[in-house]
Amino acid sequence: MTAILTAGGAVCGLARDQLLARLFGADGDTDAFLVAWTIPEVASTLLIEDAMALVLVPAFSLALAGGQAEVRRLAAATFPRLLLALAVGAAALAAAADPLVRALAPGLADPALAVDCTRLTAVTVLTFGVAGYLSALLRAHRSFMPPAAIYIAYNAGIIALALALGETWGIRAAAAGVAAGGLLMVLLQLPFALRKLRAEPDWRGPWRPWLRIPLPQTRTPADDAPRPPGGAGPGDGAIAPPRCRVNGGCGEGSEGSVGAEHAERGGDATAADGVGGRARLPAAAAGRPPVPGVASTSAGERGERGESGERGVRSGRGQEGAAPPRASVAVTGLAVVAPVACFALLRQSQVLVERFLGSSLSPGVISYLNFAQKVAQIPMVLSMMICTVTLPIVARALAEGDTERARQRVERDLTLAAAVVLAGAAYVVACAPHIIEVLFQRGEFGADATAATAGVMRVYALGLLGHTLVGTLVRPFFSGACAAHRPTWFPMAAMGGGLALTAVAGLVAVRLAGWGAPGIAAANAAGISLTAYLLLRGLRARVVPVGLRAVLPRLACLVLAAGLATASGWYAAGLPGPGSPVAACVLGAVAVPAVFAAVLAAVAARQRLLPERPQTGSEIPTHDDDHVEDDRVEDRVEDHIDDDADDDIADDIEDDDIDDVGRARA
Repeated sequence: MTAILTAGGAVCGLARDQLLARLFGADGDTDAFLVAWTIPEVASTLLIEDAMALVLVPAFSLALAGGQAEVRRLAAATFPRLLLALAVGAAALAAAADPLVRALAPGLADPALAVDCTRLTAVTVLTFGVAGYLSALLRAHRSFMPPAAIYIAYNAGIIALALALGETWGIRAAAAGVAAGGLLMVLLQLPFALRKLRAEPDWRGPWRPWLRIPLPQTRTPADDAPRPPGGAGPGDGAIAPPRCRVNGGCGEGSEGSVGAEHAERGGDATAADGVGGRARLPAAAAGRPPVPGVASTSAGERGERGESGERGVRSGRGQEGAAPPRASVAVTGLAVVAPVACFALLRQSQVLVERFLGSSLSPGVISYLNFAQKVAQIPMVLSMMICTVTLPIVARALAEGDTERARQRVERDLTLAAAVVLAGAAYVVACAPHIIEVLFQRGEFGADATAATAGVMRVYALGLLGHTLVGTLVRPFFSGACAAHRPTWFPMAAMGGGLALTAVAGLVAVRLAGWGAPGIAAANAAGISLTAYLLLRGLRARVVPVGLRAVLPRLACLVLAAGLATASGWYAAGLPGPGSPVAACVLGAVAVPAVFAAVLAAVAARQRLLPERPQTGSEIPTHDDDHVEDDRVEDRVEDHIDDDADDDIADDIEDDDIDDVGRARA
């Protein structure tokens, strides 16, 4: 169902682009709207797909390991601050729309129109941020359907307002639709997120007034049992709602909390279940990983601070006569979030480079680049579904220190995602003119625009594998950083190198070679491919020991299959002749996957027939494998030491038994 909803979002995106092309064509007005559309594109990457997901999905996954109450505490500590920051950011962008447009596209034909559209689309900073937060919460709970459906709602808002107001507002109607679509993304996910937060009705926290959770006052027989002096009773749980301040909620600084009652009695403030009176161990003692950015304390420390264990309720008094320090609860430190945000911004900056270079060319070039990129990236969107679903698995494996399970999952993700995107790229390259003619050539979008867009799309397709590998490889990087509570700047550095290559190659292609829009697309493909190579090499040495000897041959086989499938699809699409784009697309859709699958089957059969070769000197692991071999040697040494220790203990026990038997006989 997740795949169907994701595909539905892509189909709705195509319908949106078809409508914009039919109503407004590919000219200077469309270019102005696309410059304003840069804000929601950057916001989508930063706040929904990459930065927000890569930080919050691992954070919520780790919080779930400590119980649902940890998730609520995490949400209560982070969401209000995030909401305020997003609102301020949206207002600042709307106020600075004029200089922003002149910086992004200095050669634009109608900058005033772009400024108006930018002020409308700036609200997506707020709505996309909230939508991304809710998506991360739901994905961590393994609820993938609502986040997968948000782009259906988003595109529906754009289509509805473009149809309703297009005659009177022109291209500004599409910008207003972007703002409405962002709001629909939030409203779609909100009921599901609230249901997850209401999962445990005995939760008592600062979100109670908003969620309206009933908190009955109950006592159990264990609560009335006598307590040993200086300690907590057998059923010492939360037996009544905390007495909260009217304005302060039940969070930090509120008097009368359950943790304060524990501390005043001098007992252990470790959490207990309020219903059954079962004592619960702290996360560290129970073998659960701590929540990133949330202070992990022992039972004694919780008693000193008056913390009510799993519920995360802190009192303002702590021990009797002592003022506890104010503990701030955050999702993760700025040091962990900053590399993710910088990476996402640098990746989205490729689009900024393209539009900056395209604004100096003839009107319509930015539109050609946009339409070509949107269609060409459909295979990448489908392939990234695999990584979206498996991200919590990788995050949990890295949090538990199980790098072997994480390695196996990452290697499988790389192979499967590459297979999906390369098969789609082969079809895009083979049938590009026919696809664009079927999708867009109507209304204001003519044959010249079709030819220009198809040429750009074929070049874009060359970088689809790089885009998919980058999206797959960066997830374990940031998941490992979140689990280890330390930042990783390598992905940002790799993306910076790719962006530099994109900018330099684009300037050469446009200013010196005169290649125009296809040259910009080629620079994009070169830059993202370099980033993918650097990330693949860096992941092995820093996070997960991915086997390059296993991954690279698989990728090579997939590239070979895609090349042969492209040739066959190109030939099949040309059989119907001009004037039959639908037939050409159908023949290409049959030929490309058939040849792709046949080549892979032939390669697999050949590998099964080949005998296993003994390891030669050239295949001896190099220094890149030293850390893996060292770990294996250390494991064998530790096992040997443990075996020797067990033997010694057994010998001592046997000697003691012999002595006891001798004394008994005497």
